[in-house]
Amino acid sequence: MSLKKKWFVLLASILFPLIAIGIFFTNKMMYIRQLTDEELVQRETDEGHYHHEDFQQLKKEKVCISSPFGYELHGYFVPRAHTTRTIILCHGVTVSLINSVKYMKLFQKLGWNVLLYDHRRHGMSGGKTTSYGYYEKEDLAQVVKWLRIRLGPSAIIGIHGESMGAVTTLLYAAKPEANANFYIADCPFASFEEQLIYRLKTDFRLSGNWILPLSDQVLKWRDGYRIRQVAPLDVIDQVKEPVLFIHSRHDDYIPCEQSQKLYERKNGDKQLFIAPNGAHAMSFSENKEAYEQEVQSFLQTYELNQDKRGE
Repeated sequence: MSLKKKWFVLLASILFPLIAIGIFFTNKMMYIRQLTDEELVQRETDEGHYHHEDFQQLKKEKVCISSPFGYELHGYFVPRAHTTRTIILCHGVTVSLINSVKYMKLFQKLGWNVLLYDHRRHGMSGGKTTSYGYYEKEDLAQVVKWLRIRLGPSAIIGIHGESMGAVTTLLYAAKPEANANFYIADCPFASFEEQLIYRLKTDFRLSGNWILPLSDQVLKWRDGYRIRQVAPLDVIDQVKEPVLFIHSRHDDYIPCEQSQKLYERKNGDKQLFIAPNGAHAMSFSENKEAYEQEVQSFLQTYELNQDKRGE
């Protein structure tokens, strides 16, 4: 074998396993396992948040909004008479808009219209990969645009996000063209990179020192973005509108400190609610009355519970 071939074999023996590892970990990110409809319905029913017959009979309008990436976003607009105040609900990773029904009920009690939809690659919506807010924020921009056209420039529009939906909400809020009046971020991570390092250590007992840079390169090649580009902490100081941060104190999936960091860096109007009970994304389920009171207080403090601000 020639020296050139020997070098090629040596290089291939090093690179191919590294690429395989990168593909393995990016598969875990891009194609994270989702709960089936049956699993999600069962969970939300058991927790008392979802009743299938009630949801089927609910007066609602099917919504289909085009993503800038070529697929359709599917959801429902649930109207309330005599108001243009509307909350958009963004669910977390692995679930669907069924997970948003509990928050829909909260805002219905407060007299709001509700728009709940499925993120890309979830539920009824299209899209091939999950990007933890990177592409989802552009989809959310289209949802807000659709609502503005329907409701007009004076309508109060808020966005409530849970977990990945909260990250998506904050990344959208930092966009110069963001066009919502307030944001509620329930258990977001501050940095995708920091979150991945934490999960690698917790789930695989691995350091991210070499796996993360490798996965980052492969992710850029496969899905077009870098891990560091999904970092609400880097852009939260660009959010001008009020933000309510919510996190369970005992969240061991995305630690509570992530929301505290975001709260500290956010300029201007903001509130922070650390729920005493519950694990990840369980602040509402385990602290229902306190959660509702915090949301009401936030809306009242910043005069967001009227159809026109300042009236």
